[in-house]
Amino acid sequence: MKTLHFLVIGKNQEILDVLQRIIGNNEGWTSEIQSDENASYGYITKNKVDIVLLSSGLSDDFEKEMKIFCAHLDKDVKVIDHYGGGSGLLKNEVYSLFPNLQG
Repeated sequence: MKTLHFLVIGKNQEILDVLQRIIGNNEGWTSEIQSDENASYGYITKNKVDIVLLSSGLSDDFEKEMKIFCAHLDKDVKVIDHYGGGSGLLKNEVYSLFPNLQG
């Protein structure tokens, strides 16, 4: 099974904690939580990241800049706008990007 490494970026700590728990409940999925937008660029550059999950509280400008940043990297980093909806929605968002992961 492929391991997926998430970087979850957002401003609401309670939501970030829930997302980290949901991600951790899936076999092979790991996550790092970040509430500092500026630090997230360095984290992506220096670490293995498959998915950047944009959560609540971020500015539209930051979200656009992050998508452009990830698109121009030499590594394949996917970006998901995730604003809630539960674990089922998150899985569907991930499986749409990685259809080979579906059982």
